[in-house]
Amino acid sequence: MEIRLLEPAQHEMDDAFLYYEEQSPGLGYEFIDEIFATLKRIKLNPQSWAPFGKRTHRCLVHRFPYGIIYQIRENELLIVAIAHLHRKPEYWIERVDL
Repeated sequence: MEIRLLEPAQHEMDDAFLYYEEQSPGLGYEFIDEIFATLKRIKLNPQSWAPFGKRTHRCLVHRFPYGIIYQIRENELLIVAIAHLHRKPEYWIERVDL
């Protein structure tokens, strides 16, 4: 199953990387490592995390206040958002068809 990020999700990941890297050199790379580890967990078991509708789920990222919002599609996992959990909740909802 392929993983595809929506463009806004890619921007969220890039922005978070830059923020963490500015806070402490190397921390941005640790963030990216955790994102990729989370994506790997999702790919191995896409149905395992909290549902937000028929095919939308959220998996929490270890060590960082982020969740990966994704949809299970026929041949892909669509990453809808790399969502900061302490900001406006469910801002990403318009990106999905629940």
